[in-house]
Amino acid sequence: MFAVLHLADFALQAVLRTEPAAAHRPAALLDPTRRPPLLLACTASARALGVEIGQTSPQALARCEHLRLFTPHNDAEKEAAAGLLAAAFSISPYVEATAPGVCTLQINGLPPDKREPALRASIEQLAALGLHATAGAGPTPLLALYAARQAGPLLMIGNERAFLAPLPLAAADPPAELTGILAGWGVRTLGDLTDLSKASVAQRLGPAGLALWERAAGEASRPLHLVSPPPAFSASMECEYELETLEPLLFLLRRFVDRLALELHTASLAAAELTLALHLADETTLTRTIRLPEPSTQADTLFRTLHTYLESVRTTTAVIGLRLDLTPTRIATRQHGLFDRALRDSHGFAETLARIAAIVGSDRLGTPVPADTHRPDVFTLIPPQAEIPACEPHRTLHPPQGLVLRRYRPPRPATVELAGARQAPAYVRTPHVEGNVRAVAGPWHASGGWWQADQLWQREEWDVELDGLYRLVRTPEGWFVEGEYD
Repeated sequence: MFAVLHLADFALQAVLRTEPAAAHRPAALLDPTRRPPLLLACTASARALGVEIGQTSPQALARCEHLRLFTPHNDAEKEAAAGLLAAAFSISPYVEATAPGVCTLQINGLPPDKREPALRASIEQLAALGLHATAGAGPTPLLALYAARQAGPLLMIGNERAFLAPLPLAAADPPAELTGILAGWGVRTLGDLTDLSKASVAQRLGPAGLALWERAAGEASRPLHLVSPPPAFSASMECEYELETLEPLLFLLRRFVDRLALELHTASLAAAELTLALHLADETTLTRTIRLPEPSTQADTLFRTLHTYLESVRTTTAVIGLRLDLTPTRIATRQHGLFDRALRDSHGFAETLARIAAIVGSDRLGTPVPADTHRPDVFTLIPPQAEIPACEPHRTLHPPQGLVLRRYRPPRPATVELAGARQAPAYVRTPHVEGNVRAVAGPWHASGGWWQADQLWQREEWDVELDGLYRLVRTPEGWFVEGEYD
């Protein structure tokens, strides 16, 4: 049993899937090798307005002034062909790249009740890639191809003769020299041809007529020329025009990611790293490798990672090409425990951190760790950990001693009047508290960093009683109320 995945007007579909604004507008594909250029294909909306294959561009534009004209794009066709192969390999490992826009696959290994759901799933996968596909299944590759061309969107051949008889003769691709002869005989369909005896057709039309009769009867069979899955997970494209904004670049990257994620899923692999290269108009290349916090096959996760990175990128010139490479790895599977300390969504956590870093700066993001100094409130930032470390089993906790100081962050500037031989605080004024000092304790001096001029610090601390108990601090910058005792 064989199946065929078919992309009608393949070259036009390949171009349109890379154009974000061309999805719902009349469009046509020109053959630039002809003089004058002629239309090779057009969309259904263009045909409804009178555009036909074989017209020149002025003729087509006269019928549809809003018609968008494109020329074939090799990179776009390679991408579309790769997406078609990825969808085919998701069904069967036995795949043939029959022609541009046509993949034939052997589905004998699938149970009969699984074949139709598998083909429908592949059609949906191609739709997600921006490609409109049809599929057919039959006992030979040729019959499966006939079915795919007639499907809307899926056709499984039951009765071969009943299916073939009404098909137009053009379905069997008759040679040009035989078309006029058969038309003169009144042969319009495959059934009309197969109603003639095979021997008489071979006698009158020769080997070409015999081969046509066998194709019309569905008797032609052949082995598949199998292809292998791609050895690397990469996608690239040279743009026909410069990309100056983020939206069209993200549109292309989404196409890349969807196709590569499908290939990874089919190969039972996951992406561990993303390498994005942007080719700029000044002939330079901006390359960035992003290590994922956890291997993933989810297209949404991979795309969000790229989106977050590109939001922080500024280039001096426009983008004229791009390439995306995925580094594959085996999918890590593990069972979450009841007391698991690891993140459930490490990708979401990493993406959130990246977005915050893009706003505040990477040097202001992390987990604070006390620095090795006696200077209060000094800490360093380390990258947040994806797993909470276990508690030390025999760690000794010292009981609190004295009152608890509720620190103000930042400390509140104060005006302090001094009195007495010790020059102790006698009156304190701040926007929040003001009054005579009823009782005072201190001072306590601390300093450090004297071995480095830019690290020198010193402070003088006093505990004072106003309407409450407060901590006063004097530094070279002035007086501050550092906190209030509970």
